[in-house]
Parts: sequence; C-alpha cells; structure tokens
Amino acid sequence: MTDTLDSSVTLITGVMAAGKSTVAQALAERLPRAAHVRGDVFRRMVVSGRVEMGSPDETEALAQLRLRYRLSAMTADAYAAAGMAAIVQDIVIGAELSAYVGLVRTRPLYVVVLAPSAVEVARRDAAREKTGYGPHFAVAELDRGLREETPGLGLWLDTSGLTVDETVDEVLRRLPEARV
Repeated sequence: MTDTLDSSVTLITGVMAAGKSTVAQALAERLPRAAHVRGDVFRRMVVSGRVEMGSPDETEALAQLRLRYRLSAMTADAYAAAGMAAIVQDIVIGAELSAYVGLVRTRPLYVVVLAPSAVEVARRDAAREKTGYGPHFAVAELDRGLREETPGLGLWLDTSGLTVDETVDEVLRRLPEARV
C-alpha cells in the first residue's frame, strides 16, 4: 500500500496534542520517499509581527494562519511533484479544512483527522514538554470545534487507545477512506 503514496499529499490534522507530529513523522519514515511538512515551521518563520490565534487581533491572526496554510500546501505540492509522499501536519479544523483541501493541487490528496477523546488529549498535553492549552485554548473548546464545526472529510480516527505504530498501521490499512 505504501507505493500508492508516491507523488501524493497526506494531511494529518487534529487538535493540539492529538499526536499529529509524531504520527506524521512515523508515517513518513515508513515510506520509501517522503517529506514531513510541519505547518508550525511556517508560523515560526514570522520573526516580528507574528500574531497568534487567540489574540485580540483576530483578523491578523487569521490572515497569518491562512498564509501558513498556503505555504505548507505549496511546499507539499512541490515535494509531490518531485515524486515524494508529502506528509503535512498542522491544526486544520473547522471551515479551514475545506479551504485547505482547495489549496492543495496534488491528487491524490488524503486527509487523516486524529480525533482522540478530550480526556486523552488533556492527558497527552500534560505529559508533553510543551503545552498547547492555557488561557487562549481549552481542550474541550478545541475538541468541540473539531467535532462540531469541521467537515467530515477524509479518515477520522479515534486514536485514544492506539499507539503511534498502530495509528500508522490503521492509516495505511484504511488509506482509501482518507482520499478526498
């Protein structure tokens, strides 16, 4: 099944602490030619004037988020055009998921939504060195946005009880369901 990912783009999305970066890296490592496109890298490239989501300047925060999405989509397309599997990892939820799908020109395009329970996300976040939740984001709030406001595109996986390897196995086994 891994050969089917050559010259393709796979978006791994979900809320903070859902396991996106770990799963994306593990998936890329299983493939013969793959690039892991980390959406957060594009956010960190803004050295001055960066406005984070949750900021009072919602308009600028959203503009920078959408710029980050455009840059990661273009980068993924470039890797796919070179014959690689581009594994994109970022928080793309709500209406932004449909918009992101429209940004990626490469087909096939796969979308995998990691959707562990809110309890599991809180546990994982507490165990990480970096924490994503705090005054601007609550686990329950982001989880609700994921489940109630995000279109049901691609393959949704409750990874609450899965290891990273089991999650990658499930993604590869159910890859046709992820195609958009």
